[in-house]
Amino acid sequence: MKNAELFERAKKVIPGGVNSPVRAFKKVGGTPRFIDKARGAYLYDAEGRAYIDHVLSWGPMILGHGRAEVVEAVREQALRGMSYGAPTEAEVLLAELVCSSFASIDRVRFVNSGTEATMSAIRLARAFTGREIVVKFEGCYHGHVDSLLAKAGSGALTLGVPDTAGVPGGIASTTAVLPYNDIEYFEKFMEHHGQDVAAVIVEPVAGNMGVVLPKPGFLASTRERTRSCGSLLIFDEVITGYRFCFGGYQDLVGITPDLTCLGKIIGGGMPVGAFGGREDIMALLAPDGPVYQAGTLSGNPMAMAAGLATLRTIERLDPYEKLARSMEELTGSFRDSAREAGIPLAVNSIGSMACLFFQPGPVMCFEDVMDSRVELYVRFFHAMLKEGIYLAPSPFEAMFISTAHTQDVLERSMEAARTSLLTLSGQA
Repeated sequence: MKNAELFERAKKVIPGGVNSPVRAFKKVGGTPRFIDKARGAYLYDAEGRAYIDHVLSWGPMILGHGRAEVVEAVREQALRGMSYGAPTEAEVLLAELVCSSFASIDRVRFVNSGTEATMSAIRLARAFTGREIVVKFEGCYHGHVDSLLAKAGSGALTLGVPDTAGVPGGIASTTAVLPYNDIEYFEKFMEHHGQDVAAVIVEPVAGNMGVVLPKPGFLASTRERTRSCGSLLIFDEVITGYRFCFGGYQDLVGITPDLTCLGKIIGGGMPVGAFGGREDIMALLAPDGPVYQAGTLSGNPMAMAAGLATLRTIERLDPYEKLARSMEELTGSFRDSAREAGIPLAVNSIGSMACLFFQPGPVMCFEDVMDSRVELYVRFFHAMLKEGIYLAPSPFEAMFISTAHTQDVLERSMEAARTSLLTLSGQA
């Protein structure tokens, strides 16, 4: 079956032909690739074509596709049963592993997605503080939670307005949307409104407006101000958890949030999410406390098996230094090729995660991101796709590498990028 044929069939029975909007290629145009299988660093589409995968299911596949230890764990569990609706030992083992690798997490609750994790963490924070307002930052995405799908208000220090149809203004107005990395703006807001703020939620490294690293002092300010105002600090580490070290970005910077949201890598490719934190906060969750949260498939044995196998393998391999060196080599080559082609390219990267911005840079906030030349990314995306390289079908999403991205694979991506960039410049 051809990709185009599948897409036409899908659009007749699935809104937009996809079950998550970015997959529809709306930002880049063209026909989505319908994936038939994946192995190692490669995807194979319905037409049998292979692509080096730099999306990696939007982050979970840090060990690449089809890692033997993970596949075997899932296979063994499937033979014992795929869902029980009852507790399992695997839940306990994975929870123990998560708690032991995050100093900030005394207790953890598993859910089925990052969205569920952030939604539940916000509910818990509001119950704990008795307050309603939540602060988020422009360009940070925390799932499709109603109150977090808000955009900045029309003036300084105003609350949010809905960013999508279907979200009541009253719900969005409980969210304040502030500029990411603007310490002065944040501190001014907390000075005026901190006594009403239940929680500040932040991606410690933004990964959904492209990759944008925190300025020195920004995260420390969120910790200091929330503590002084009696608000909670929530780190959304759905992307960054276990991405740079065996724990979270919080460990690298020495900042302890009150609650942490996890997902992606902790499920090894299975649907999963988690939120955890201080014991006194987590004690409010049902059945022990008054904050209700539940899910039929939460902590399901298939996801727990995949997560345990993934984290145990990562812990054994300790691949982080090698992955960081590989990404540095890859992005350094991209920069060199762009310079050769005379194309402005800023690359933000950390560990095995990076983003390409077609502009001179630096890129430190949402406004900087919006200065990028989207049309250049679109052309680059399709040129790379033609070369057999699968990048995110959106200009402001992260690219990743995994332990399966060998030197040979990286060199193929580097050569493809050079060819593509020269083509864009008219030099090829």
